[in-house]
Amino acid sequence: MAISDNTMADTAEKILIGKGEEPAWLTLALGNHHGLVTGATGTGKTVSLQVMAEGFARAGVPVFAADIKGDLSGISEVGEGKDFILKRAADIGLSFEPDQFSTIFWDVFGEQGHPVRATVTEMGPLLLARMLDLNDVQEGVLNVAFRVADDNGLTLIDMKDLRALLDAIVPDASKKPADGKVDPLAPIRKAAQGFGNVTRATVGTIQRQLLVLENQGGEKFFGEPALALKDFMRTDRDGRGMVNILVADKLMQSPRLYATFLLWMLSELFEELPEVGDPPKPKLVFFFDEAHLLFNDAPKPLLDKIEQVVRLIRSKGVGVYLVTQNPIDVPDRVLGQLGNRMQHALRAYTPRDQKAVAAAAQTFRPNPKLDTAKVISELGKGEALVSFLEGNGVPAVVERILVRPPSARIGPITPEERKAIIDASPVKGKYDTAIDAESAYEMLQKRIAGTAASANGGQGPASGGGMLGQIGAIAASIFGTNVTHGRLSTGQLIARNIARSLTDKVVGGAAADVGRSVGGSLGGSIGRSIVRGTLGGLLRRG
Repeated sequence: MAISDNTMADTAEKILIGKGEEPAWLTLALGNHHGLVTGATGTGKTVSLQVMAEGFARAGVPVFAADIKGDLSGISEVGEGKDFILKRAADIGLSFEPDQFSTIFWDVFGEQGHPVRATVTEMGPLLLARMLDLNDVQEGVLNVAFRVADDNGLTLIDMKDLRALLDAIVPDASKKPADGKVDPLAPIRKAAQGFGNVTRATVGTIQRQLLVLENQGGEKFFGEPALALKDFMRTDRDGRGMVNILVADKLMQSPRLYATFLLWMLSELFEELPEVGDPPKPKLVFFFDEAHLLFNDAPKPLLDKIEQVVRLIRSKGVGVYLVTQNPIDVPDRVLGQLGNRMQHALRAYTPRDQKAVAAAAQTFRPNPKLDTAKVISELGKGEALVSFLEGNGVPAVVERILVRPPSARIGPITPEERKAIIDASPVKGKYDTAIDAESAYEMLQKRIAGTAASANGGQGPASGGGMLGQIGAIAASIFGTNVTHGRLSTGQLIARNIARSLTDKVVGGAAADVGRSVGGSLGGSIGRSIVRGTLGGLLRRG
């Protein structure tokens, strides 16, 4: 968008959001101090989100945003100078110039974007328990299962791995070994009982919850190749930040899955990114729509840790912007971390509505010229109250503004346009083919079948698979993956990185063979292996 008044143009230091009595600026250096966009349905929150996303991308900051209704996808296409857009630009003193922004589409289900996957190990027992809506006892058994997997070198990649592991830890006293044969899973069952009473009923409940998750399509999220978050941190050839859009219309049909998935992504960013302090602009901006789902029914210890992650991730250069209907949807301890705020209209027809409006007004720094509570209920579509952080990090007094129109298209793109963007994507081919690597399911099947030791004369797991199988056997010997162990060694982690690098360069069946032979039992990558342990510390209840 070109600006007729140069004093109102986006600069290397600021993003123009709109104009009231004065222009409203969001300072890039304070963009990682987080933000909040609120307002009733249909008041312009999505357009405000798009305006901010365009501003950050124009400044070279990569953006991630969940697109629940499909409207945000228009940021990838050139805007149109429709009458209402030209009028809004003129009202603010701008001259409209259409633009578009480099976009990557992601989709947990792999239908309208590149698949997004994580391994079960990366998700960890605590977030998985949240996703499955488990109670404390069931969560405890899930933690036992993960510990047993660690201690026995059982890599948990997809849902069938977790199901096989849960079956393996169930006490099975009713089945006595015949003809003196030893139960191959007895050591695993015994190890599980060593951590407490693991009952068949509790495991059965977890299995049923896994079935519910599978019926919602959640099994597509678990697997390999797992998402590398560096693929979010891209700029295009013009130096603009890439806009990463998570297609979330179908995902939102399972609100708990949606919220837990985004919390997992935020936690991964926290774990993987280095400390940068307060950079001149964020390294990434993360927009979390329908943010109230993150806090619904969340226990206090989890809320404490969410607040901790939001507070500390700022030093990693990540700005988190929550989008919801009312500020009271966000707990006070998290709300206090959100420095840059936009409030669209809230309607106050009932005493309860009026109370919500009054509470929203109290979250702003007062302006003697405005009755904030009254203005919130009077705002028109495309108007907002804003309070952005000033140069010293202090919130500005609240101001009423007209939000500038986006430069890109407002509204959804067509399926044909989406397909063209996906086909030209810089990550095309990297995640599109799932790899079913050898992991806990296959390892346990080998134990049950008695082939784990007998296939190669009792010298460890059979390697098979011709030359690729030999590579796997050599890697296992070098890195110690054919030995029962607890946490993965550095060598094993390096080996997994090598395997993933190979699968990025080999396509089709060869990629799957390399992944199975070399990467299957080598555990997670270096960064990802740390995530589960640290995440357990951050989100542990009690």
